[in-house]
Amino acid sequence: MANIKIMDEILANKIAAGEVVERCSSVVKELVENSIDANATEIKVELEQAGTVSIKVTDNGKGMEKEDALLAFQRHATSKIIDEDDLYHINTLGFRGEALPSIASVSDVVLKTSTGDIGSIIHIQGGKLISNQKGDSRQGTVMCISDLFYNTPARLKHMKSLYAELANVTDYMNKIALSHPNIRFTLTNNDNIILKTDGSGDLLKTIKAIYGLDVAKKMLEIKTSDEDYEITGYISKPEIHRSSRNAIVTIVNGRVVRNSEINRVINDAYHSYKPDNRYPIVVLNIKVDPTLIDVNIHPTKMDIKFGKMEELCTLIETSIKQILAKPTLIPHIEVKEEKPIEIKPKYEEIALNLDRVEEKEEPYVLINEDLITKKEDVASLKKENEKEESDRLPELYPVGLVHGTYIICQNEQGMYLIDQHAAKERINYEIYKYKLGNPSNDSIQMLFPISIELSNNEFIILKENFSVLKNMNFDIEEFGINSVIVKAHPVWLPKGYEEEAIRRIIEVVINKEKDFNIEKFNEKIAIMLSCKLSIKANENITILEIESLINDLRKCSNPFNCPHGRPTIIHYSKYDLEKLFKRSGF
Repeated sequence: MANIKIMDEILANKIAAGEVVERCSSVVKELVENSIDANATEIKVELEQAGTVSIKVTDNGKGMEKEDALLAFQRHATSKIIDEDDLYHINTLGFRGEALPSIASVSDVVLKTSTGDIGSIIHIQGGKLISNQKGDSRQGTVMCISDLFYNTPARLKHMKSLYAELANVTDYMNKIALSHPNIRFTLTNNDNIILKTDGSGDLLKTIKAIYGLDVAKKMLEIKTSDEDYEITGYISKPEIHRSSRNAIVTIVNGRVVRNSEINRVINDAYHSYKPDNRYPIVVLNIKVDPTLIDVNIHPTKMDIKFGKMEELCTLIETSIKQILAKPTLIPHIEVKEEKPIEIKPKYEEIALNLDRVEEKEEPYVLINEDLITKKEDVASLKKENEKEESDRLPELYPVGLVHGTYIICQNEQGMYLIDQHAAKERINYEIYKYKLGNPSNDSIQMLFPISIELSNNEFIILKENFSVLKNMNFDIEEFGINSVIVKAHPVWLPKGYEEEAIRRIIEVVINKEKDFNIEKFNEKIAIMLSCKLSIKANENITILEIESLINDLRKCSNPFNCPHGRPTIIHYSKYDLEKLFKRSGF
């Protein structure tokens, strides 16, 4: 008896679903791309519980005839390619004929579709046809997906939290909206609007709908071409950057793709214009002859191969560098009329600048002296050690400051140079790390609460992590669409620089790792605050301030390095100095 058997259609579709349908965002992607291929100009995605309960996609595309509607649920049935030659001239987002049968095999599906004549209503559950009825004549298609993965418990078990699923869907919808600004997109979750674009065809308006007005005003147009490629889109000014590459969106012939080589050349083009480990906001729309690319290398069609990759990378990098070299990149600070808005009845009307740039130039400031000089704070940096670590550094006597950066000290052992920024970083780092690791219930109510505008995806992630901020004694609430308001903060934030610190902390929370570790999280915030809010190079400080800095450094658990590993102090012995001046031996 033969051991090898042909799988039945339902089992084969379930296996295919493992590649095509991974989570709620996978379903949304396949359905939305079908709508785009049907020439829809308006697409609405409605989620219930982030799609775990139901997903509904409505479009005004050309719809399907009754026979085609049934055939669409058969594996490898498609209207988008006919023969092998079509694989080299693909102009549609879908073409494999696997999406609908894969989705239908692991969910409950109701399809309503019409070409403008008598419509069809098809109900399929777990890959089996339940009913096929006549429907209305409204042109377009409605796909309702419910009970996703109900018959594949292992996959259902490994779905992420509701916030994670919603964030994935939102991220996809943002990118598909950027790739098709001529289509009006709407995304809702539990009847709450998350994304809404106007379909005007203006890419900058779509960028504004996703990232906000402040970012849209800081975008620079890119337009270039060569014999093979035509590139259009927008890149952000260097002052606008993010902590992850997710805001770099590459679109090839209308398809959102991922390509590490393109990401690399974009980052290289911004080199020296932005801090390390920061990434610009970029939307590149690349048009190319379909014969020069291969999109048929992965079921999701997110990864593609380019026939002339080196030429494309050179074109992208050269064009971005030319734009960034223009003198118009000097930041312009606008003074705007502030309009009072009412926060809550218990507050007086206050003026909040709601059009404030989210990421602004870092001020060169001396951190709050009250924070760094209190004996009880510095002495408790290592709670388990009652004895101050003052003997880790010898007694030092300051004699001057070089270039507003390096403190010159001396004692009987020779000369010492202290990097004032690195030293202040170490002091502030240990204070912040202690404060974060030993939180108190003390907080300060803000006279002027801070309103922060986020992208829709950032808002979803931050909302999920409100508890993290509240455990740090922040009073934070939702404040309109994709905005939050901070009304109170922990007492240890530096006076005068609360807003910058709050914005930086919120950014760390948004980009925290999936496997949350409180110690690593606290360390990351401590490093960030200590770096951004410490004395900078070329900042002159007084002898009294130098003495205070040295005393505080001597009390640190590790006075020899900043949190990034750079040395805070170097030593030249008397003998070393004599050798430099060729005095030794005389």
